[in-house]
Amino acid sequence: MRATTIHAPFDMRVEDVPDPVVRNPGDAVVRVLRSCICGSDLWAYRGESARQPGQRIGHEFLGIVEETGAEVTGVGRGDLVVAPFMWSDGVCDHCREGLTTSCEHGGFWGSVGSDGGQGEAVRVPFADGTLVALPAEAASDDHLLAALLTLSDVMGTGHHAALGAGARAVATVAVVGDGAVGLCAVLAAKRLGADRIIALGRHEARTDIARRFGATDVVAERGDAAVEAVRELTRGQGAHAVVEAVGTEQSMRTAVNITRDGGAIGFVGVPHGSGTGLDLSVMFDRNIALRGGVAPVRTYIPELLPDVLDGTIDPSPVFDLTVGLDGVPEGYKAMDERTALKVMVAN
Repeated sequence: MRATTIHAPFDMRVEDVPDPVVRNPGDAVVRVLRSCICGSDLWAYRGESARQPGQRIGHEFLGIVEETGAEVTGVGRGDLVVAPFMWSDGVCDHCREGLTTSCEHGGFWGSVGSDGGQGEAVRVPFADGTLVALPAEAASDDHLLAALLTLSDVMGTGHHAALGAGARAVATVAVVGDGAVGLCAVLAAKRLGADRIIALGRHEARTDIARRFGATDVVAERGDAAVEAVRELTRGQGAHAVVEAVGTEQSMRTAVNITRDGGAIGFVGVPHGSGTGLDLSVMFDRNIALRGGVAPVRTYIPELLPDVLDGTIDPSPVFDLTVGLDGVPEGYKAMDERTALKVMVAN
């Protein structure tokens, strides 16, 4: 089959690789219908996180089950399924407690020795603990497939951030970051009942989506100017609930400085490039809580899925460019140059 591989910074290739096969009784093989490129994939693309030459890549996909191992009972051949960005066994202590990203037997798609989502098919370990079945009729609905694909990562991650921040009715929520996760955090905060949502972002096309998702205010400034703007909007107090969806030192510092005393930050931006931007003495003095991390999206899919299916939430606008598998290298380039927000790959 064909799949995306990374060989060096800015060197993405679509190559022939071995077909996936069932190796263990709990495995399934899924033929990929839709996958996408994540903002976190760009750190490997830019050489800021290490990859072995020829390593597979991509961790968001949905598709059709082609084959299952003897012990798989939850899904069967022909089922349409979505996969979270990590596999998990579903039965260890962490999984039972909802923290599937800490599964004792879990792992990331595209890690050394595993298949990546940006290809024609994927071997899925622990299929019963990992895959979630979708309505069969969704396979012929391109718009719905796009919305369902976000459940593999960005919608669940945005939800995780909003929960960590404490988004709720009568709370002011601020979201630092106008990427797909930040925009999904806006949508998640609205779903959780937030009355006022301040989106921080400089790109009009993205902030237009933020408004569509429920943002009531947009702050285009950065750094100290952004802090001043948010505080001006909140009578000098800051926001009760702040989402940090970037992962840089500056973005975390901004998040801390726009949080109201007694408020909370939900952080899901993958830390990279520098220090954390945290000053514990400031957080201690102002009673600011910090919650978040790698989102256990497998736990959230059953909760979010009905709202996607009935149209209560529609995260599909985060995809603004669709390519075929051969177009994946150009898709990376478009996201790196910020001419695309998030690229979907249609097989």
